[in-house]
Amino acid sequence: MKNEHYTTWVYRILALILAVLLFLYVNSTQSSSGQQATNSGKTSLTATKTVTVSVPLQLNVNSNKYFVTGYPERVKVTLKGPLALVTTTANTQNFKVYASLSDLGTGKHRVTLHQEGLNREIQSTINPEKITVDIEPRRTVSFPVKVRFNQQNIAAGYTAGKPTTDVTSVKATGAANEIARVSQVIAQLSVPQNTKKTLNSQAVIEALDKSGKTVNVILTPSTTTVNLPITSKGASKKVDVKLNAKNGASGKTYKLSSSTTSVKAFGSSAQLKALDNCQVDVDVSDVKRQATKTVTLDTNDNDVTAFDPATIQVTVKASQK
Repeated sequence: MKNEHYTTWVYRILALILAVLLFLYVNSTQSSSGQQATNSGKTSLTATKTVTVSVPLQLNVNSNKYFVTGYPERVKVTLKGPLALVTTTANTQNFKVYASLSDLGTGKHRVTLHQEGLNREIQSTINPEKITVDIEPRRTVSFPVKVRFNQQNIAAGYTAGKPTTDVTSVKATGAANEIARVSQVIAQLSVPQNTKKTLNSQAVIEALDKSGKTVNVILTPSTTTVNLPITSKGASKKVDVKLNAKNGASGKTYKLSSSTTSVKAFGSSAQLKALDNCQVDVDVSDVKRQATKTVTLDTNDNDVTAFDPATIQVTVKASQK
């Protein structure tokens, strides 16, 4: 009976010890999880981020009185700070970078760039930190507009008349020293190769110096519509094409063909009256079996001013006699 009573108390003590150990284990696990969650929350709140963005550079200057050159249009800014703040700032770019020129006179100056609008918790670095600017008196002058185009792109037998524009003069605005460099203002008309019809299209206006280099000024307006009349030159006559093989190898015969069977010849009345056909000499010395050649029509041999088209494609087939 005494042994049974003793055994019962042993079991009770063991159960109590196991309960205490289980309590300590569970409590330790919960404390560890809670500590991890707390640390995670602290990490998310204290995480930092560094990012570089490109922003426009603003100038604080009297633009009605001065014209500034030499500065970059955009600069890079490196932002460092709390992750959420930096991310939002990089996306919205709700701050500005500027150069303060209000207290400076004319001439070249080395100035430091500044930022405005960034949260105090964000550190910033501007690249470049300093820039060199040239401040000159602002000047506006009117210039006549001349049209320029490539005469060589006019088709043979055609001539270009006097071009006209809807803008006869433009205003050039810029630094006084740049305005002084302007020698002429031209409207550059793009003429497609082998043009035979009158053109009416937009042309870009440029200010050039004596060397033909572009001058850094603002032109108003910057484009114009140009009308370039193109007409046939002199009298013309349609004649057949006659193909002649030249420099052929002995013992071979050559068959010449072309999809162009007739061309338009230009010249004086006497020249056209004497012209029965267009003689086209084709060099076949390098043709072994078959080849296609681009041949220029010879105006001297045919005694005319020009042909339209000026070149034709000729297929040559060689065979043994």
